[in-house]
Amino acid sequence: MPTRALTLAAGRPIHEAMAEGDTETRLAGGSLLRGPGGALTERRLALVLLFVAPALFASNMLVARATHDAIPPVALAFWRWFATFLLLLPFTAGGLIRHRQDIAREWRDAVVLGALGMGVCGAFVYIGADTTTATNIGIIYAASPILIVVFARFGYGEPLGGLQAVGVAISLAGVLAIVCRGDPAVLLELRFTVGDLWILAAMVAWALYSVLLRHRPTRLPPMARFTAIVGGGILVLLPFTVAEGMRGALPALDGVTLGSVALLALVASFGAYQVYGLIQRVLGAGPTGLLMYLIPLYNGALAWLILGERLEPYHLAGAALVLPGIFLATRPRPGGA
Repeated sequence: MPTRALTLAAGRPIHEAMAEGDTETRLAGGSLLRGPGGALTERRLALVLLFVAPALFASNMLVARATHDAIPPVALAFWRWFATFLLLLPFTAGGLIRHRQDIAREWRDAVVLGALGMGVCGAFVYIGADTTTATNIGIIYAASPILIVVFARFGYGEPLGGLQAVGVAISLAGVLAIVCRGDPAVLLELRFTVGDLWILAAMVAWALYSVLLRHRPTRLPPMARFTAIVGGGILVLLPFTVAEGMRGALPALDGVTLGSVALLALVASFGAYQVYGLIQRVLGAGPTGLLMYLIPLYNGALAWLILGERLEPYHLAGAALVLPGIFLATRPRPGGA
């Protein structure tokens, strides 16, 4: 999921790395898209992709729900990121070899970030999808920028203004509205849907991942670091995938499994982040921030259209709190702070 500025790898937003000419990051951009009309053609493409990208990110939540009873969740996370790793290697193998000494120094960070970003954020979403809806997943996950703001404030001393604090409170109230299904008695009686709790845990992990990714020092180029982190996530997921299989939960080698893994790797992992990076570089952070608001809306609409999920009043109430809260919590402070 994108945050205020997607920190795909080396603690920098990916659009900054692209703007600085990082050839390993410019997988989706630059001269590859320039033709007659130059930047104008690229800008038109970016504007179109601005309204395509939310569907790419939402595909992860839709696949999670659609395959919850067909593919073991940990295996799905493992094979998704293993396939993504293979997709990344042709673009990043040279950088990984050149920076092998830096990787040796930073392997602990790669493993921790991989455990959070690919392990918890991957497997927990697929586990939670067994007992909650894709709509719930989308709206709960949409509040992750709120926790990013909070963790950055208390972990690294980033400033938090009054309006940002109000935004945090409003968005958290929206998340509670979703988790409680609009019934305050759920809080008093602690009657939560198990799937929503798994998604909450994944959302917390994503926020930690994003903050650590930004603040942990690194000498690796963005895409090389991302590939190393994906590798760390694969290593963390491997023993859990084996344990899941030993309990008899083995994925079938059929069209559903292969198609789901291919879709997640090509669309929700590799494609979505590359498209997001291009939009950031061409349009800037302001217009790209629309993605935070469009993803849960696209997800809810697609879940209704494809999966037959119903939009309940508490979904609308939660979204009405989460989305304005994100706007307040992530808007720049006066004076550029």
